[in-house]
Amino acid sequence: MRLLVDTHALLWWATADRRLSKPARAAIASAGEPLIGAGTMFEMAVKASVGKLELPPDWTVELLDRERFAILPILPLHAHTLATLAFVSVNGSELRDPFDRLLVAQADAEDVPVVTRDPAIAAHGVPTIW
Repeated sequence: MRLLVDTHALLWWATADRRLSKPARAAIASAGEPLIGAGTMFEMAVKASVGKLELPPDWTVELLDRERFAILPILPLHAHTLATLAFVSVNGSELRDPFDRLLVAQADAEDVPVVTRDPAIAAHGVPTIW
């Protein structure tokens, strides 16, 4: 099974954080091809560069060496899906974060579930695991 891992789930997986739910942990562990979106990698780099996330500069390289994640690049199909993605309101707010919108577009285009606890991602109709 292929699945796409959201940023918080990836960080919690890598650090064995208990906030990662048991179903999410089991799904990542048993996935034949757990994917990290290129946008997720970019999001972590941006947050680290502005001090919102503390990660060593080579953290992602070490993670990829240690784990079996594959990188899902941003393809033209993903950009097209993103351009046509509706703004769905969840609890009075819309999913406007560009990284989350890209994650939804990639999951939709690739027909894969997303490991996330974010209800706004689920509200866009992509299957989620939590």
